Amino acid sequence: MTLIFMALVAVLVATVFQWRLLPSAGRRRLPAMLKRLAFMMILGLMVMGIWHALFTDWISWQVFISHASTFGLVTHIVSLWWTAENESAKS
Repeated sequence: MTLIFMALVAVLVATVFQWRLLPSAGRRRLPAMLKRLAFMMILGLMVMGIWHALFTDWISWQVFISHASTFGLVTHIVSLWWTAENESAKS
């Protein structure tokens, strides 16, 4: 348990350090990006839940969470990429 708390403290310190390095424009954009990430992770849970319910035998929860988070992260990155492409096309 102590090792987990040490890792948590290290992540929190790194997060604060990175936050302080962000310019003000980045700090303003971050809450919206975190909301998008949370939405995509929930979407990943739903999509992978439906996928595994329809097409596979039940797997362990660890594999399910891994698949759901991978889907959510990839969807988040693709949505950011498409948004950037649309914004650059309008300019």
